[in-house]
Amino acid sequence: MDGKYRSDVWRVAVLGFDHMHAGDQLRLAAEHPRVELVGAWDDQPSRASDVLARLGLPQSLLYTDVDELLDHAAPQIVIVCSTTAEHVRWTERLASHPVHLVVEKPFASSLADADRMIAAVAGTGRTLTVNWPLAWYPPHRTTKRLIAEGAIGEVVAIHYYDGNRGPLHHTHDKHEIATSNDAAAKNASWWYQPAAGGGSLLDYLGYGVTLGTWFRDGELPVEVTAVTHVPAGLQVDEQSVVTAAYSSGLSTFQTRWGTFTDPWIVQSAPRCGFTVVGSAGAITSWDYAETVTLYTAACPPGKPVAVDVLPQAERDHLSFLIDALEREIPIAGPSSWGISRAGQQIVDAAILSARLRTPVALADTVGIQPLAIGAVR
Repeated sequence: MDGKYRSDVWRVAVLGFDHMHAGDQLRLAAEHPRVELVGAWDDQPSRASDVLARLGLPQSLLYTDVDELLDHAAPQIVIVCSTTAEHVRWTERLASHPVHLVVEKPFASSLADADRMIAAVAGTGRTLTVNWPLAWYPPHRTTKRLIAEGAIGEVVAIHYYDGNRGPLHHTHDKHEIATSNDAAAKNASWWYQPAAGGGSLLDYLGYGVTLGTWFRDGELPVEVTAVTHVPAGLQVDEQSVVTAAYSSGLSTFQTRWGTFTDPWIVQSAPRCGFTVVGSAGAITSWDYAETVTLYTAACPPGKPVAVDVLPQAERDHLSFLIDALEREIPIAGPSSWGISRAGQQIVDAAILSARLRTPVALADTVGIQPLAIGAVR
């Protein structure tokens, strides 16, 4: 890096605008005190231009050629917000460049693709991380702290429900849009196309099982059973119910496109978030809540616990990544490819179970020999 670049900030670029979280990533990078947003690229420049304008960001950030962005803007971190199916292609392409990679959730379309992504980065000295926005919500990080402190004993079950009104109801930076709900409009979007990685199960199950694996310190289920609902005229599911069998019992994970409200505006019914059951208590942890509820023998009705005020390094994926890079420590927790790979394996088992209409042993989904899951943080 030559002398014209500031050494106290990290240069970040956003690649791809298929995932509406690209707008969130642009805003995060633009407002982050330790980040300089240096570029953006999309295969539909007008789409990217509109998002930049809405966010009040300069059009000079927009590049029409990826190689030019990499060479001229010289990012140190690239956030990929392509379709899920293209995560593997972009990871393999960018792995030869001196950049750390973040892929917006979900990790990949399949365990095989996730393993290709891991292999592409292995040995380069650079990182591959996954941004799971739920991982930075204060209630869920508070829940992890309480679990680690032994507040509810050993985790024996996790029950998760999450989703939104549907991917066509909002666009970049959570901007609400008026849209048609007919099948033709849905099928025209990559979110509703199997080959692109569409469907509510791929969109939201990864959240639940990845954070669930984190809550359980890496423990994986033995068997997974899934049922999906694909409405008439559509190619992918808008709803899924997944049961995961662990040695301690059953956990459930539900995904839904078509919730009554978007939980980031008004908490839906059913509530979006987690119920974590332990051997000595339970915790309810709802998305965006200001408290979690802790149930113990000392207080069976449950008591509210104010969510933690998170240190900067745990407030978003960029802060977390920068902290790890500067302290030269491994990426841990849901952002790590190890925990994310574990979640992807559960997702693959659920997809196979729904297709075969039968329970699937997790061992039946193994791709290449997995590397170590890594530390839980």
